[in-house]
Amino acid sequence: MHVIVLASQKGGVGKTTLAAHLAIAAEAAGAGPTVLIDTDPQGSLSAWWNVREADTPALAPVSVAELPEKLAALATAGYEIAIIDTPPAITEAIRSVMGSADLVVIPTRPSPHDLRAVGSTVELVQDAGKPFIFALTQAKPNTRLTVTAVAALSEHGTVAPAVMHDRVDYAGSMIDGRTVQETDGKGRSAEEMAELWKFVQARMTKSTKAQKIAVNA
Repeated sequence: MHVIVLASQKGGVGKTTLAAHLAIAAEAAGAGPTVLIDTDPQGSLSAWWNVREADTPALAPVSVAELPEKLAALATAGYEIAIIDTPPAITEAIRSVMGSADLVVIPTRPSPHDLRAVGSTVELVQDAGKPFIFALTQAKPNTRLTVTAVAALSEHGTVAPAVMHDRVDYAGSMIDGRTVQETDGKGRSAEEMAELWKFVQARMTKSTKAQKIAVNA
């Protein structure tokens, strides 16, 4: 089972929205079954799932302390992808969750304040020795700031080419337990998420192969 961790010590970057959308994108691409894990005390991802009508993806209640054991049980149960939402600012909780990650996705808004704040999350990931990518969220279409943000982040790591733009359908879809893929499967936002999942899946596969090579060397 592949484990994707969404992490950012900066709040308000769309971390929970991205976690839910990636799970649905993975299911739609045939990469599932997928399970969501909410380690944020605010429980926003769980709240979204609780009003959702569809049976997939699954949601697994779990504390940070029991995460490794729970992940092993979920893998045995046949889940292929686990996507974990983490709390902002709680450093030790994020650090513990990262230990189980195959790939860490760091959502970042293209604003000067967010770009300055991303360094602390990057340090946590690097200390954990885990591969990571940046995912730009809430971006304004065709703005110089987005281009500048990509350039700045590229100096510290890989930036996903698919950008989540600032559209009302992302927030609106989360109200009733759905995602943009389900509210408008042919819309621009749905296309963004499909492209982002392809990139995340490719990076995750690459990191897993690299780990196997290192173990067998």
